Amino acid sequence: MVIGVFGGSFNPVHAGHISLAREVVARKLADKVMMVMSPLNPLKEDPASLIDDYLRMEMLRIACLPYPRLEASDIELSMPRPSYTIDTLRRLAGSNPGDSFRLVIGADNWECFDRWKDYREILRDFHPIVYPREGCAMPGEDSQATPMWADLLPVSSTMIRQRLITGEPVNNLLPPAVLDYIRANGLYRRDDPQVI
Repeated sequence: MVIGVFGGSFNPVHAGHISLAREVVARKLADKVMMVMSPLNPLKEDPASLIDDYLRMEMLRIACLPYPRLEASDIELSMPRPSYTIDTLRRLAGSNPGDSFRLVIGADNWECFDRWKDYREILRDFHPIVYPREGCAMPGEDSQATPMWADLLPVSSTMIRQRLITGEPVNNLLPPAVLDYIRANGLYRRDDPQVI
């Protein structure tokens, strides 16, 4: 089985994340997509903006539940921090010798990919699938990565957090069950110090 590995902070997971993961499967670039929640991204500018790992993981699990070919993974919660993608990929490959894994990243990450730990090994062994991000270059034909041209939802977790603070509607931007969870648990409120 070919498994796409789509990592992120998922703060919170939104409809764009789910749509992208489903598109990878629909285009037969992977048989399923494992959505790996990162507790701390080494390249993230403001790690203090992340809400509790458990809360983000629960939202990710809820979002993936309706889709049999999407899997929420907490593998990085048990790994040393900061977590590096290559370490996650090696662990997945080592514990699933019958499967192959492909990294799923945005073109914004592709542009700085040479800053990633052991990026040459990722290219060689985990053949990235790269989706477009506005204003960012996609891989060329001579690259070991696969460009996945797709019309993606113009939504980000930052935008959703800001809308939740200001009371703007987010109904069409989040899986309904995730929005219910956010409301039930009082997440991303104006008086929450971890909302932006």
